[in-house]
Amino acid sequence: MRAAAHELRLALIAWQFLTRVPLPGRWLRWMGYRDAWLHASARHFPLVGALVGLYAAAVYAVAALLWPPTVAAGLSMAATLLITGAFHEDGWADVCDGLGGAVSRERALEIMKDSRIGAYGAIGLVMMLGLKWATLAALPWPVAAGALLLAHSASRTAAVSLIRWMAYAGDLAQAKAKPLARQVSMRGWGVALAWTAAAAGASSSWLPLPVVLAAVGAGGLVTLCWALWLQRRLGGYTGDCLGAAQQLCELAVYLVCAATWRWSA
Repeated sequence: MRAAAHELRLALIAWQFLTRVPLPGRWLRWMGYRDAWLHASARHFPLVGALVGLYAAAVYAVAALLWPPTVAAGLSMAATLLITGAFHEDGWADVCDGLGGAVSRERALEIMKDSRIGAYGAIGLVMMLGLKWATLAALPWPVAAGALLLAHSASRTAAVSLIRWMAYAGDLAQAKAKPLARQVSMRGWGVALAWTAAAAGASSSWLPLPVVLAAVGAGGLVTLCWALWLQRRLGGYTGDCLGAAQQLCELAVYLVCAATWRWSA
């Protein structure tokens, strides 16, 4: 019973870290906080992603009753940006600024710490949001619902995978979330994979199983390629790189779903 209560605490900490949705005060008093708990909560990031995906699917479904798919997809994306505070998109923009030019590793890390957005960041953000909007708008609601659930969960596992298998490349003393700069345990990574497997099973209610497997495979391949490039370029990951991994994996899932729908329609 105590172990289950602790896992609930970790899931709530993950929710608090990844979203802007406030928790009741009595919940916060019960939860408490320790750096070790934030580190351990990474195992539940894909669960938070699945909940965000379900929320996005619900917004898409309601909006699709009133407006065309292009508007419904845009409103669904806006809803997720609102509750997450564009947390991962901000990381993607910073990475584009830092790694977009031919600069040294040290200079790239310095640029990524700058809160101002540059040309590479602005272009990368517009392209990322535009591609996600276009792919979601190409899908009917049931297919989009499955894609949203799967993408938001699997993409958080992509970030957890980087924490598990890579070293932290930035200045640990200046890390915004120092506990996440430590390696996730194999057990924690396994729990994250299990949450994504559960989300994949649920998404198969709307998506054919081969599409689900192909989308997960594409997300995994993109994550691997991203990790290899980061290793060569930076020697590891930073918090911004985790956000970028989430964005790339999310887009990969949407692209696979849109491609298979187009050719099967």
